[in-house]
Amino acid sequence: MKRRALITGLMMAGLMPTIPGSLSDRAEAADDPVRPFDDTTVRRMAREMATKPFSPPDERLPGPLSDLSYDAYRRIQYDAGRSLWRPEGLPFQMQPFHRGFLFRPRVPLFEVANGRAAPIRYDASAFSLGDLGVSVPDDLGFAGFRLTHPLNRPDHFDEVAAFVGASYFRAIGQGHVYGLSARGLAIATAERGGEEFPIFRAFWLQRPQAQGNSMVVHALLDSPSTTGAYRFTIRPGADTVFDVESVLYPRVDMPTAGIAPLTSMFLLSPLDRLGTDDYRTAVHDSDGLMLSTGRGEAVWRPLANPRELQVSVFADANPRGFGLMQRRRSFRDYNDLEARYDRRPGCWVEPIGDWGEGAVHLVEIPTKEEIHDNIAAFWRPRTPLRAGQEYSFVYRLHWASAAAFPGGGRPPPAQFEEASQGAKLGTAGARLFVLEAKGGRLGALPEGAKPVLDVSASVGRVLNPLLQRNEETGAWRASFELVPGNERLIELRALLRDEGGPLSETWLFRWTP
Repeated sequence: MKRRALITGLMMAGLMPTIPGSLSDRAEAADDPVRPFDDTTVRRMAREMATKPFSPPDERLPGPLSDLSYDAYRRIQYDAGRSLWRPEGLPFQMQPFHRGFLFRPRVPLFEVANGRAAPIRYDASAFSLGDLGVSVPDDLGFAGFRLTHPLNRPDHFDEVAAFVGASYFRAIGQGHVYGLSARGLAIATAERGGEEFPIFRAFWLQRPQAQGNSMVVHALLDSPSTTGAYRFTIRPGADTVFDVESVLYPRVDMPTAGIAPLTSMFLLSPLDRLGTDDYRTAVHDSDGLMLSTGRGEAVWRPLANPRELQVSVFADANPRGFGLMQRRRSFRDYNDLEARYDRRPGCWVEPIGDWGEGAVHLVEIPTKEEIHDNIAAFWRPRTPLRAGQEYSFVYRLHWASAAAFPGGGRPPPAQFEEASQGAKLGTAGARLFVLEAKGGRLGALPEGAKPVLDVSASVGRVLNPLLQRNEETGAWRASFELVPGNERLIELRALLRDEGGPLSETWLFRWTP
């Protein structure tokens, strides 16, 4: 795990309160630890909890665990030989995370098999706690869990997913290392009143099938504003896929709910490195927001590390998908042997069914260090979620390498694979932008074809647009000059087209000095 904190607030806020009368509360009782469980159980719990006030969490921990540094917490390792389902030789194994550092809440874990849910008991001897010098209670409990699976080779169990901290989780596909995260729900992200961080209060892990390549995890979400029931079907592979079924039960009206939220890091790239002094060309977990709108438009919005907080809103109806993607895939793009940003996945959100009217929100927060998650993206319904109602959102998460629409069936347009900017010599204050697009119908144009570069700016002036084929890369290179004058914020838009219509996705960028 890498230490990350969303700058808008404490990323791991929210701890584990008790759930009076609930399944998790009753299952911990010594006289009857095993309870019936089916696909409606967590929904019933969430619906019942929503009728009662939010119960503040109990964050008490023994002093040494409460005061752990990040590095000290990382030294607490679970004995892989005692992983759940290892003795049975099942295709998935589970290892719990210990409580400590930022991960203070006690999060009950249950194994579900044959229609029954049994608590997974805490055992301090399964963790490497020897050098902490702390007496650990027998019932201290867990902070979350990781799943392992033979992802990259059949004789080794790789970590493929982890659920720990608030409602955060992340996953990888083949050849990946951990990068961006997803969350169960975002509330009031980047709002003046401060962000609310819902928490996963308990997890139920269905015992995987002996010959299966998927497993199911249920989660109970809670916060002052809402409760929720989540069902994750996890399928590891070249692209690891999560099918997410979520049902929310708001306690109060929620005008600032963020559905299918993603959280990432962006520090610098060739398009945004003003004021940086770094040997690396790029440092980021994601380099752009990709959209596939309900109108059929493909959009690419490169990320930025702004000087001030930025929120961009992309209105839409029934979106086909959105995601924070990592397009730059060469080691030479980063030259970082430790972080390996070239191996970090993007995450594409594919709505299942119609989500109606709303908008994709992109939040970009200034940061000077790559240890901070400073990017967030999510879907916000146009109509606020109302107290006492039930709302269902079903979607698929693709943890993917491909920059094209993962899992899509329609031919993608040409994509802008490269973008950079610099000072335009000879014109005071002017900026020169250079983009390269490749693929789709653009790549099949015959010799002598003359596509058009359509570029515009919300304010300021655009000069000398030029489009030419790059024989060295097989791409089409577009360039233009921006003269901002006294403007402090300019929205740029570029598109390649011919008489048949768009040849490329729409490239958007918010320029600030």
